[in-house]
Amino acid sequence: MTTAVWVSLLAGVVVAATPLLLAAAGELVCERAGLLNLGVEGMMAVGAVCGFIAAFHSGNPYVGLLAGVGAGALCGLLFAWLTVQLVADQVATGLALTILGHGLSGFIGHGYAGESIKGLAAIPLPGLSQIPVLGPILFDHSLPVYLALLLVFGVHWFLTRSRAGLTLRSVGEDPKVSYSLGLRVYAVRYAAAVFGGAMAGFAGAFLSTTYTPMWAEGMVAGQGWIAVGLVVFATWRPLRLLFGAWLFAGVGIGQLFSQAAGLALNTYLLSALPYLAVLVALVLISRDPLRIRLNTPASLGRPFRAET
Repeated sequence: MTTAVWVSLLAGVVVAATPLLLAAAGELVCERAGLLNLGVEGMMAVGAVCGFIAAFHSGNPYVGLLAGVGAGALCGLLFAWLTVQLVADQVATGLALTILGHGLSGFIGHGYAGESIKGLAAIPLPGLSQIPVLGPILFDHSLPVYLALLLVFGVHWFLTRSRAGLTLRSVGEDPKVSYSLGLRVYAVRYAAAVFGGAMAGFAGAFLSTTYTPMWAEGMVAGQGWIAVGLVVFATWRPLRLLFGAWLFAGVGIGQLFSQAAGLALNTYLLSALPYLAVLVALVLISRDPLRIRLNTPASLGRPFRAET
């Protein structure tokens, strides 16, 4: 392939990785606080439909993105209320939210199936977008793509350099000790869950307003599950999300290019490649259980109830 084709391919990978980065960064913060949210897929679906409807009626994709963030945040708030306040099982609650999100998005978006909107235009960064090869790959995209990249570095700084990040990590390690030290465990977990939901909603709204500016039921297509797996793949370290998201997005974009090139490969196999890549990556990571134990938040998925 020519250089131009490779540049186009890699630029497509960066864009395709954006919803994975957004959802995975939110889930990583949530899990660092000790909450295992398996409802990312459903939250993305709700964010996608709410974002599209808002953009469709307002004529402004940015309004759609904000609506998706708000819808996702409400889903995160619901998850926090059930798992933090009512101490419901986190795995069961997350799965229920995924089912609810898919059903609700299909119901709300039924009348908008097949409709399309004008998506966000690319905003080339002055100077940077003119860099040969690297410029078109990283610096000639729409605003959400840049925000997703900044989010990863922002989450890294927050967790490793800020006092609030240290508090969140301590809650995720041992909420009982944190509570005994006077830390607001409930408030921290609520905030983490709402942030995770907001980022999942943002990811879904990006899909329906920017990546493919239209609404179709099932358009999230398992990306929420990939985002959850990506957190494990990154061993709960934000900067590793970049490599994982680009890897998994590259597999998906690669299968589209292979189809365009006329390679005689089974269509269903090509569609399954991103999910197979996640499974293979997780299997390889699980071969080193010590690394997983050292990085996994100690209280992940465990309920906490304040002593009275």
